[in-house]
Amino acid sequence: MLGRTGLYVSELCFGAMTFGGEGFWKVVGSQGQSEADKLVSRSLDAGINFFDTADVYSNGVSEQLLGKALGARRKDVILATKVRGRTGPGVNDVGLSRGHIMDSVHNSLRRLGTDYIDLYQIHGYDIVTPLDETLRALDDLVRQGKVRYLGASNLAAWQLMKALGISEHRGLSRFESLQAYYSIAGRDLERELVPLMKDQQVGLMVWSPLAGGFLSGKFRRDSQGPEGARRAAFDFPPVDKERAYTLIEVMDGIAKARSASVARVALAWLLHQPHVTTLIIGAKTPEQLEDNLQAPSLKLTPEELTALNTASALPPEYPGWMVTRQNEDRIPKAQ
Repeated sequence: MLGRTGLYVSELCFGAMTFGGEGFWKVVGSQGQSEADKLVSRSLDAGINFFDTADVYSNGVSEQLLGKALGARRKDVILATKVRGRTGPGVNDVGLSRGHIMDSVHNSLRRLGTDYIDLYQIHGYDIVTPLDETLRALDDLVRQGKVRYLGASNLAAWQLMKALGISEHRGLSRFESLQAYYSIAGRDLERELVPLMKDQQVGLMVWSPLAGGFLSGKFRRDSQGPEGARRAAFDFPPVDKERAYTLIEVMDGIAKARSASVARVALAWLLHQPHVTTLIIGAKTPEQLEDNLQAPSLKLTPEELTALNTASALPPEYPGWMVTRQNEDRIPKAQ
């Protein structure tokens, strides 16, 4: 389920960021309607009921293509999109002001070809607009029936907790999910965000679970990947490459032993983490999608998980190491 709601979502969510290929987004993907139709149809047939996009992806074209690809099956899925990014040249065509949110939701509804959005997410923090204004506007959308649930993305722990506190205090609809970067090569959110989400029952939607393709298996210490790979044109999100190469070698050994791909091992590791609700996969080709769809069936052994956890462990950081030290005698050790 998504956070503390009664909404069931599939453990894999299809992300439509590669749809469209308009402007900057061409480096991420450029699937047209026919490709979008095939990828969405296969995802639906495989049991995926969760689809994610954003109003800024290919300047709105992603929403259009996804809406058309879902067609009559839209009623059977949980449809998510986002607001915050720049959608025009005007000074107010960006951010989380009431004005931009109200303008943006109507445009997203039109492009998606639907009269409601299941999960409406803020795409990041707006340092200019007070959270009170943003949260009141979002609550109004829920009350109007245009939006059913609210989510956030790319927030720091203090920002998310502040938003939850305001919603609780004022009786507003709250963020039920956080969409955040998380991969076996980038476990930073485990320091502050994961404990917060567990405590507040906020669901975790993982974006870029393969670290922008770096964990696809195409990149090794002695190979910078194939020509035309997304990482070659858009080296994002940031990855400690030397550390990741060592991790990939460990994953490669497991992948060969299990007749799987490195990418599938990376996705499977995430699905073994109890704080993960769903992984957003954004395959460019039917072959990539088929490989990703097999990740839930790859059950890693305790020994394999230990090897992966050890290779990818975060270095100790204050105050984490002090909290651990001070609480060593607070929980009885197993006999």
